[in-house]
Amino acid sequence: MKSLNSNPKNGGMIMANLQIKNIDDDLYYQIKTMASQENRSISQQILFLVKTYMARKHFFRNTKPPAQVLLELSGSWEDSRSADQIVYDIKGARKSSKKLESGF
Repeated sequence: MKSLNSNPKNGGMIMANLQIKNIDDDLYYQIKTMASQENRSISQQILFLVKTYMARKHFFRNTKPPAQVLLELSGSWEDSRSADQIVYDIKGARKSSKKLESGF
């Protein structure tokens, strides 16, 4: 039995409505501009953004912030040479370039 509110476009399912209150004017303008550029209504654009986020949320949840990556690297470099020896080796490995002798 079909509901009075069923929609043939979505297989007869009842579609929920969502109302968003107190949206910052700047955010609303950005969404409105994006929707216009992509030939969508504001509602269609918000649905698109939410669906896109939901499809990628595992990526967003599993991505570490750069500061966390840096902290995890802290202390991971091990070398038996002294700091002075490391600097000396790095400088010794550099090759001079004739291009830079006259400056930039």
